[in-house]
Amino acid sequence: MEKQNENLRERLLARMPQPENLATYREETAALMARYERALFWEKWTSRTFILAGVALYLFATSSLIPAQEQNLLGVNEKIFISVTAGLLFFTGLISMLGYQVRRRKEDVLKEVKQVKLQVLELQASLRKTGENQP
Repeated sequence: MEKQNENLRERLLARMPQPENLATYREETAALMARYERALFWEKWTSRTFILAGVALYLFATSSLIPAQEQNLLGVNEKIFISVTAGLLFFTGLISMLGYQVRRRKEDVLKEVKQVKLQVLELQASLRKTGENQP
């Protein structure tokens, strides 16, 4: 069992960037996080738009604000079709919002992992410097 742990440790350490590339890794990480933030921003607004469109369409189909003479423009079939379409838009928005929440949590965990990697790299770099300074 100990050999398997050592093997896993070696594989994980092999995937880590080297301390010499710390500045480059920090820049790449910042760019990656900024790209994720932009994608999450647009995903959140897309899901909100679907939800609001569904609510607005449903309110239009069932609204009593339409004057009496114009209510004849929408028959029963049209109201049913608009209500079903509104429900689908609303449901799509909720599913999209759920996906957004999952990806947000995933991005938060990734950010923490990247911070830990940066701290490990900084520690490795400082240990190498102290090792080089000692005779």
